[in-house]
Amino acid sequence: MSEAPHLLVEEDGALLIATLNRPEKLNAMTGQMMALFEQALHRFRDKPALKVMLVRATGRYFCSGADLRSGGGAPAPRTASAIRENHRLGVFGVHRIYDEMEHIEKPIVVAHHAMCVGGGLELSLSCDFRLAAKSAAYAFPEGLFGVLPASNGVSRLTRICGPHWARWLIMANKPADADMALGMGLVHQVFPDQSFEQDVMDFCRHLARQNGEQMGAAKIAIELANDVSRDQARHVERMANSALMLNPDYLARLEAYVGNIGSAAEKG
Repeated sequence: MSEAPHLLVEEDGALLIATLNRPEKLNAMTGQMMALFEQALHRFRDKPALKVMLVRATGRYFCSGADLRSGGGAPAPRTASAIRENHRLGVFGVHRIYDEMEHIEKPIVVAHHAMCVGGGLELSLSCDFRLAAKSAAYAFPEGLFGVLPASNGVSRLTRICGPHWARWLIMANKPADADMALGMGLVHQVFPDQSFEQDVMDFCRHLARQNGEQMGAAKIAIELANDVSRDQARHVERMANSALMLNPDYLARLEAYVGNIGSAAEKG
């Protein structure tokens, strides 16, 4: 009997849904899983009708990190330079995948229904929106072995949550439950377990109704604004809007909005 695919992919209207599907292995990441994930990511990128990508999982863990036993049998690097190169290339090509997730001008949502650990959390940090069920929790177990989460863990976590909370998860090697993750800015919203699936779908469908040009420009502008001075960030704003405000869709929506305000004022 053949093993089920490590990732399930389906389309639901404007949504592309990628589901981690190794529940018996706590959704540990494999080469097969990440190859399928990259294919799904390119499908999302290249198909105009797809507006939002949702990443979710089955089973009692969202993801327990990388399954290093499935790494293809390559010998472990034994020099510092080889270790650095191994990190740069990334196990299962994850750095290339994470870069693409951050560069695609469409929103990617990840939904954590349960524990999210190590590499699963690193993947999640490259998503635009992170949603948590009340039962979700987060940890970087790398500290147990005396190393760092070095495939997005330090770099992306510090960018999102700041050094204060990066120290908690990485240096102190302490976990965070869903409410704590919300407070530290790691997740955007926490939903009840009972309604989590529906709440996630409602959020994704809300995103899919937003203007795609604005969404893409905002994704780029927000990242750039985080990297440059306030003055330069204002240049980024102006450059983005100089294109968006010539969009016929913007002009039509603005005219309709102003007309509605005028009608309301006359009635009032």
